[in-house]
Amino acid sequence: MNERFQIMMNWLESLSILQECEVTNPVPASSDASFRRYFRIETKGAAGSNSYIIMDAPVKHEDCRPFIAVSEQLVKMGLTVPEVLAQDLDQGFLLLTDLGSTTYLSVLETASESKVDALYGDALAALVRLQTKGNTVAQSLPAYDDKLLYTEMSLFSDWLLGTHLDIGLDKVETQAWQNVQDLLVNSALKQPQTYVHRDYHSRNLMVLDEANPGILDFQDAVKGPLTYDAVSMLRDCYIAWPEGQVLEWQRNYFLQLCQTKVMHKDEWNHFQRSMDLMGVQRHLKASGIFARLLHRDGKDGYLKDIPLTLEYLVKVGGKYPEIQSLVNLVESKVLPKFS
Repeated sequence: MNERFQIMMNWLESLSILQECEVTNPVPASSDASFRRYFRIETKGAAGSNSYIIMDAPVKHEDCRPFIAVSEQLVKMGLTVPEVLAQDLDQGFLLLTDLGSTTYLSVLETASESKVDALYGDALAALVRLQTKGNTVAQSLPAYDDKLLYTEMSLFSDWLLGTHLDIGLDKVETQAWQNVQDLLVNSALKQPQTYVHRDYHSRNLMVLDEANPGILDFQDAVKGPLTYDAVSMLRDCYIAWPEGQVLEWQRNYFLQLCQTKVMHKDEWNHFQRSMDLMGVQRHLKASGIFARLLHRDGKDGYLKDIPLTLEYLVKVGGKYPEIQSLVNLVESKVLPKFS
């Protein structure tokens, strides 16, 4: 038992909510692409049995305050998220309600077509609720501005191309890469700006019997492009679907936005283009993060997800001559390294 774990145990023993209960030893609840760790405890007492999640977020690396603030905002919107029951910000511990261990990804891989469609329907409806009911409170969130968008894409060139693959760009390629980034940033900033979860995908959505889905990992929420969360889910880095099915879900999402007056039906073509380009920006970021997780943090579990992420760039990017240089780079120099 390391020192950090013992400190956490001492904190748990001090919590009034756990007094007069039998409490099991914490066991790992999930992995995370950050410095946060999660543990699950089970309790038995006069009021019955329960389970809770402990977030261990070392203050040297993580700040729990955004998680607490966003959790409260999402609860007020009627969304299902872990609620904070106890906190110690000085040491970086939170006690949370438990949404179970059944992720969307774990169910989608073997689910029937009707079950998959129902799950995506729930997730899209929850997203529309977030974007409509969260419109006012989004003004208080950090902005998904040009600086952040460019910084995210630099993860691709710095960590995937440079550090992981040792691929350098010549003068012509460097200018083409800059032009692609400029195009993607301009497209993102021209979209309606709304409440963005920023990591809305199958590993962060939990399957629940009621008020589905449960939503996790929302602490990095920002005010940003309308299509970001939708493309994160429909062009998931961890699972792929036939193009016709993705288009059907995309149209369903668009029609819901039209019903809430966020979009208008004559904007469909523009909406599709904006969502495609947003997905390219996100997948550049994601592939760079996966490489950084290995080289900076010693986590190699995400390397296997890079090919699917890059294949999205090729498939969707090929529709747009303005980013053909990026498609050529990925096809000729990057993807062959993963074959």
